[in-house]
Amino acid sequence: MSSLRNHRVIIASLFLPTTAVLGESSPPTPDIYAREIGATATQDLGGRPPAFKHTSSRSIGSTPAPLKSIVDDLKSRAITPISTPPSESNPFSKFASLAPSPGSISPPSIQTIDASLAKFQPDSPHPVRLQRRSSSKPPKHPVRSYSYSSTTSEPYYFAPNTHCNGGLKNAVDSVKDRMTTKLWVGTLGNSTDAYSTELKASIDRRMKEMHSSLPVWIPDAEFESCYDEFCHQVLWPCLHYAVPDAPKTKLFFESAAFKQYAAVNKRFAEAIESVWTEGDVVWINDYHLMLLPLLLRQSTRIPALACAPIGYFMHVAFPSSEIFRCLSVREHLLRGMLGADLVGFQTASYARHFRQTVSRILAVEALPKGIQVEYGVPGGAREGHGRFVDVGVFPMGIDVGALRERRREPDVSYWVQLLKQRYAGMMIVVGRDKLDEIQGVKHKLEAFEVFLKKWPEYQGKVCLSPPPPPPLPIFPSLLPIRVILLQVALQTTESNELAAGGVSEIVARINSAFSTLTYQPVVFLHTQEVTFSQYLALLTVADAFLVTSLREGMALRTHEFVECQDGRHRPLILSEFTGSYSYSGFRSCIAVNPYDTHGTAKAIRQALTMSDEEALSRWEDLHNHVVTQTAQTFVTSFLTRCLRANTEHITQTDLNSVPALNTTLLLPRYKHSSRRILLLDFEGTLWHSDMSRAGLLAPFVPPEGAIELLNKFSANKRNEVWLLSGLPIKSLEQVSEKAPGVGIVAENGCFAKIPVQNGKGGVWISMVANLNLTWKGLCVEILNYFTERTPGSFVEEREASVVWRFWTGPTDDSSDRQWARRQAAEAQNHIFDSLGERYGLRIIPGSNSFLVLPNNISRSTAVGAILHPGGPAHSPRSSSMPDLDIPVNGGGGEAGFVFAVGGDEKLLRRLNELDNAETVSTSGKGTDARWKLSAEDVGDVMWLFANCP
Repeated sequence: MSSLRNHRVIIASLFLPTTAVLGESSPPTPDIYAREIGATATQDLGGRPPAFKHTSSRSIGSTPAPLKSIVDDLKSRAITPISTPPSESNPFSKFASLAPSPGSISPPSIQTIDASLAKFQPDSPHPVRLQRRSSSKPPKHPVRSYSYSSTTSEPYYFAPNTHCNGGLKNAVDSVKDRMTTKLWVGTLGNSTDAYSTELKASIDRRMKEMHSSLPVWIPDAEFESCYDEFCHQVLWPCLHYAVPDAPKTKLFFESAAFKQYAAVNKRFAEAIESVWTEGDVVWINDYHLMLLPLLLRQSTRIPALACAPIGYFMHVAFPSSEIFRCLSVREHLLRGMLGADLVGFQTASYARHFRQTVSRILAVEALPKGIQVEYGVPGGAREGHGRFVDVGVFPMGIDVGALRERRREPDVSYWVQLLKQRYAGMMIVVGRDKLDEIQGVKHKLEAFEVFLKKWPEYQGKVCLSPPPPPPLPIFPSLLPIRVILLQVALQTTESNELAAGGVSEIVARINSAFSTLTYQPVVFLHTQEVTFSQYLALLTVADAFLVTSLREGMALRTHEFVECQDGRHRPLILSEFTGSYSYSGFRSCIAVNPYDTHGTAKAIRQALTMSDEEALSRWEDLHNHVVTQTAQTFVTSFLTRCLRANTEHITQTDLNSVPALNTTLLLPRYKHSSRRILLLDFEGTLWHSDMSRAGLLAPFVPPEGAIELLNKFSANKRNEVWLLSGLPIKSLEQVSEKAPGVGIVAENGCFAKIPVQNGKGGVWISMVANLNLTWKGLCVEILNYFTERTPGSFVEEREASVVWRFWTGPTDDSSDRQWARRQAAEAQNHIFDSLGERYGLRIIPGSNSFLVLPNNISRSTAVGAILHPGGPAHSPRSSSMPDLDIPVNGGGGEAGFVFAVGGDEKLLRRLNELDNAETVSTSGKGTDARWKLSAEDVGDVMWLFANCP
């Protein structure tokens, strides 16, 4: 992280952490003002508003509304069905026994509990620019500050943005002592068409000065089409495995909103271009900005952005290729993401899905570490030159230290004591979810209903309550939530969302079936009704925490629950479809399939009846992960990896800047070296094969010119010559018979043959002797299936690898070739899914074929064994190598000159680490090699070296 002190980090997210609200701000209380003066844009943990007052800042022009506390609401609505209108009087609101006496506890900064008898009034409606159809984020406490005015006397003040990515904001805040300079780039989240030019300029200036933020000004209609239509009706369902039925949702498959999505991404690119300087790191976040990395790479205004460190992180899930390929704009989105140096995901499965999707749709090579993009950056400085895009896993976490500080505050202790008294003798299950179909709230309630029916002894003892997040979400997972108490529950203000998802009906059914005068099994609280102190208190007193998400990136609220349970150690019930569950530390939870209603009900009972010893053991495993994978770890690991990846990428030089091979300079070195190792590629360098179907199917005949050159090299006793090839052993054996003094690497590193010296050697050595090769039969079976459906294609089964030639016709972009390429992408996906992880395979795609071979086997690994002091006879990859007593590497001494000629970039890059190596690329692409040589000149140049003594 120390390296970041020298870089400014530009953080691009759709919404800024801070927004501007028109109007006069309320005068801050002295203690709040003292804490907020000079604070950062989104406020430190200590700069929160008092728990007794709340002002909504959902949008400009919003009207403040009073906040009711959680206990106030529970007392006034303890047995009120969810369908009861807010204006209707609650006949049980005067039960004094439903709450402890106001005088029994002395809250440090909270209104007296007498106010709880006041009738609940919902928030007044707010004119919101952004209203997500499936769920909407709750308003949060604004940061009260002095109002500002522009030259047109339009007063405004700054407040936390209700739509910002809370997890990202808090993760960045957790490393503010180490990330010395940063700049947020995003939108305000308000309707801004009516803003004057002077007002925008004033906001721009003060946002940059006070909150290190750069607003992106986007027309309302354009933004709403991008956000409400494309992001939330196209991308969000797709990324969460919720592709709708085509007849009902034509918008999903034929969305015209992609134009607005691209326009918004373009505006972000222009904003970043206006402030980017050399040395800045660009960090792009989430699915709203999938096109932005490539747009920055293609910048004509700032050409240096083509080499800038750019990282992209996907905060939500990424689906399998079968889902993502349904998108009509799939290629645009994938190529946009591949403009980054590093693409990060929450879990290994999401990263794997991305690699497979890119390989299948774009037909590029997907490696465990990332994506090899052959086409480079279209329109950028490296167009036409390949580049590598790192793909990594960076799980988000919470700021454990800050959460512990909050838990020690008097407010939290007060609410913990109050809740314990209020629900003495009851068991509480807490849940917290967005009112989104993906969050599985309906499944949760149905499972709770089954639980009450199947184990009636818990009726009246257990409460279910899902609360939305507190007004000021200090920690990452604070989104619209619900609390599940096995006797009490919470409700949100978005009744339309409840009704749309069928939640309100289920809650009413459960309450009507199991409620009594003193017991209501399910209660919902509004988002605005829960302060952060109250939320922490709920997590502290909970007997279990229940998450039934149908798909989720990372359930950080579970991390908060685990930390708050320090001292009680109650169990966590977690959906196996959350990102958190994919980590070994969270396998100590009680895992549930949210689609299995009876299984989830059984898990609730298991949690409530779990012994203290078992609960403690499970909690310790969970807690170890929470304190290890923190918000600080997430930020530092991602940005450090991004910088390292960029450094590796920019070292690859464009072909135009690579000097042509200077024989005048190298020939003297070659002549005066007593020991020389020559590493020569066969295909594409010494021999150009006929790639037509007839030529590929014809028997292999060793080219006489190449054989003559190899024999000339090997005849010099100072030379050790190695021929590197992807051909099978049976073909290269013919080369060996005619050039016995040449060592051969076959099948791209799977086998090596020792050169014959003094009548010894000439033995093939397997580099895959310890590997399971039973996958070949299964792979050939899959490829035969696709061969039947792809005219002109055929399979080449070799000793340790398999090649599928899916196109052998003309290289024009005909419809037949396009079909063949689609079939090749399908075949690669099937092989990778069914065999790749199981057997450890990798797939190397080409323009007309692809190769399947074991992982960690390549020409580079074979050469590494050759150059090893023990030589290939002591390669660690073989357990059945012959006992050779011949010297290797020219008598065992260190070679004075290593000369590599070919197109394998991985090998050339590795050899560059040797001081005595000269690397020459013949690929005609961007290369790390020290020299370049055209394929037509290879023969003449090689003979110059061969004729030297």
